[in-house]
Amino acid sequence: QVQLEESGGGLVQTGGSLRLSCSASGRTFSGYAMGWFRQAPGKERELVAAINRSGDRKYYVDSVKGRSTISRDNGKNTVYLQMNSLKPEDTAVYYCAQAYGTNLAMRSYEYIYWGQGTQVTVSS
Repeated sequence: QVQLEESGGGLVQTGGSLRLSCSASGRTFSGYAMGWFRQAPGKERELVAAINRSGDRKYYVDSVKGRSTISRDNGKNTVYLQMNSLKPEDTAVYYCAQAYGTNLAMRSYEYIYWGQGTQVTVSS
């Protein structure tokens, strides 16, 4: 059974930074693409960033491009999302997910395992 555990969320002021971490266990972490999603109240879940197995291909939603960096440490079975210049509209529950395969995964149905989520709240 794969377990994904997010950490690093919290309350931050506009313009601040957070680094989210997702620790994985139960399946060879380095063999699969990973992604970070978020869901704000009343809104659909959206893909924020994704990374392929080796970490050399990445995707960012336009709203976070230039402000966020996804990375992975396959030796530590961990994927990160560094978020800078945070805005109130970044407020959401952030979920880590592991894909079925190795390539960059852009749709939620391409992900098989999900974490419980970590709350990010950006105050204005």
